[in-house]
Amino acid sequence: MNTLDANIRENTSKGQLNLIRKNGNVPAIIYGGKEENQKISISKKFLKNLIEKENFLSSIITLNVNGKSQKVLPREVKYHIISDEPTHVDFLRVLPGVKIKIDVPVNFINHEKSPGLKRGGVLNIVRRKVELKCPSEKIPESITLDLDGIDIGESFKISSVKLDAEVTPTIQGRDFVIATLAAPTVMKEPEKPTAEEGAEGAEGAEGAEGTEAAAAGDGEKSTTEGAKGDKKEGEDKKSSEKKPSEEKK
Repeated sequence: MNTLDANIRENTSKGQLNLIRKNGNVPAIIYGGKEENQKISISKKFLKNLIEKENFLSSIITLNVNGKSQKVLPREVKYHIISDEPTHVDFLRVLPGVKIKIDVPVNFINHEKSPGLKRGGVLNIVRRKVELKCPSEKIPESITLDLDGIDIGESFKISSVKLDAEVTPTIQGRDFVIATLAAPTVMKEPEKPTAEEGAEGAEGAEGAEGTEAAAAGDGEKSTTEGAKGDKKEGEDKKSSEKKPSEEKK
């Protein structure tokens, strides 16, 4: 289980919050249950290390607040619009028996043991996360799907996932698909010309070269130059007709 050290903060003004961030920390709040909301600050360096993990928002974290530990669940992280640095975090208290809704990531194992993948099949992932409703103390870290023996045309549905009796998907009434193993897509190559067609094509190319050379000898402009001129003129015309973009409001 991941652990973070936190300090209680007694500040409300925007200037005080900016000072916390300037000192390398991130303001946060702990809420939920019968206790009052608790304002804290945590190290941005250690917080970013946890955020980089795929299942950060579905992992229970132990917060050590001034020497007292409590289990929490990250619910929301706010980021700076330009620097993309974390600026605030909401933590939910983990209370026994209280059910919450949470997105749990889907992981696949044993790719090398799938006969379908060996034959060029493609794993089509429909849902990379599945929303579950479960007690806060029974949140699964991930949903693991085993590809061992899976062949082309087979699929994983939510009914094939083993979940705790108290853990249920929020989507009810249908056995929805999580992933399928589809057949490979093969691009059809163009047919090669026969020997006779190739000879005719070569003769036609020679005739075209002779005609072009004769035209050049008479002082006419080459087709290439004419094409370049047409292209440039078309571009000028297109740019002149283009309406000026509206200013952003």
